[in-house]
Amino acid sequence: MRFINRDHELKALEELWETGTPQLVVLYGKRRVGKTELIKRFTHGKPSIYFLARRIREEENLFYLGNAIGEFFKDRMLKTRGFEKWDEVFVFLKDRTGVGHTGKASRKADASRFIVVIDEFPYLAEGNKGISSIFQAGWDEQLKDIPVFLVLCGSSIGMMEQETLAYKAPLYGRRTGQLFLKPLFFSEARKFFPRFGFVEALRAYSIAGGTPAYLLRLGGYPSLEKAVEEEILSPERFLYEEIEFILMEELREPRNYFSILKAIGSHCTKVSEIINATGLEKSALHNYLFVLEDLHIIEKQVPVTEKHPQRSRRGRYYLKDQFFTFWFNFCFPFMAELEFGNKIPSMNAFRNSFESIVAKNYETVAQEILRQYQKDLFVFHRIGRWWDRSDEIDLVAFNEATDEILLGEVKWSKRQVGTDIFESLKAKSQKVEWGGRSRKEYYCLFSRSGFTPDMRKVAKKEGVMLFNLDGLSR
Repeated sequence: MRFINRDHELKALEELWETGTPQLVVLYGKRRVGKTELIKRFTHGKPSIYFLARRIREEENLFYLGNAIGEFFKDRMLKTRGFEKWDEVFVFLKDRTGVGHTGKASRKADASRFIVVIDEFPYLAEGNKGISSIFQAGWDEQLKDIPVFLVLCGSSIGMMEQETLAYKAPLYGRRTGQLFLKPLFFSEARKFFPRFGFVEALRAYSIAGGTPAYLLRLGGYPSLEKAVEEEILSPERFLYEEIEFILMEELREPRNYFSILKAIGSHCTKVSEIINATGLEKSALHNYLFVLEDLHIIEKQVPVTEKHPQRSRRGRYYLKDQFFTFWFNFCFPFMAELEFGNKIPSMNAFRNSFESIVAKNYETVAQEILRQYQKDLFVFHRIGRWWDRSDEIDLVAFNEATDEILLGEVKWSKRQVGTDIFESLKAKSQKVEWGGRSRKEYYCLFSRSGFTPDMRKVAKKEGVMLFNLDGLSR
């Protein structure tokens, strides 16, 4: 897989490595987000042991782990017989570094630092409910005093947080570092398509999101439409069942969750709308929503100016991942026909409504672009959307210390943006209750198709920032 970006995460791992002290690092994130590639890049040129846990009996996992460790230490017997108990793993590693009861390494022993990666740690937890306690004891009694860099890695976000990060987890307080690997931002994801212009890159991002493995699947086709038809709507391809697989891994009873996600993906963003679409009771729905938020599958958004976001009753729910949105709009509703190889209903829906999804993503990308221009305005304390019962503003950013606020609109239309849009924005801005009476206001407009001559004149006169796609026009 092509390695793009991840500079921040790689730097964090390198800094921990350079300390020269024992480390226990937790690395987690959704499937195919690039965890293994990051590990490969980090361990390249360093003494390391990589073990991928599997959904097999614990005895077999111990055997294969023994193979990997035996190979690293050139121990033919261990490589042949493996380990029988977890205690043996930790004792063996300590003995091979020559660290005795005093915590000091023997001169004769090879005490150079090495990395041990346990990938898909949640699979071990499935086979042994006490695995976190076992690793806690192994770390406390054997590993914390030897030159080891232990990485526990996993794709099940819920299981990793429960087993390694939660306050009541046995490993809580033992970890020396943690990394939650998120999907790539648009500016990073578009590097997978160097031949694409901004419009086509945003369309690709609106299909695959920021997951590297998904982005790679869209390349090599004459058009994105053909890529969708072949890679997502074909039952024999992995993307066809990818979302179902993720949810089945994370959730015990996924049926109601599917209904909720389908509703949210279909623009039911308010609690009342989700209740009407799913038929679920309000109390039960809130519990499901909390779980989906914890798993980073959905996010609750409130008007950016809310003083107490957690207590706001104006929240709306959205899918966090673009591929989830795409799949629940164009794949899931048509699966009965897709199973028979009939892609026509799905492709018709894609052609008719996909651009509305791209337009919504342009609003999100506009926030990302705008952050690059803070030096021309002011430092943003917060940036997001604003709405009340009757109006919405696509972009609002502010700085409470300087009493400055930026308001903007984002248009994906094929028509140029004119002064009517700007005048409407100014009128709506007066309804935004934030800051003092003398607050300093700035305005910006994003447009796929540019701006009318009149709008450019007004922008020059009033200092409005105009953005053509991803660049500052003036």
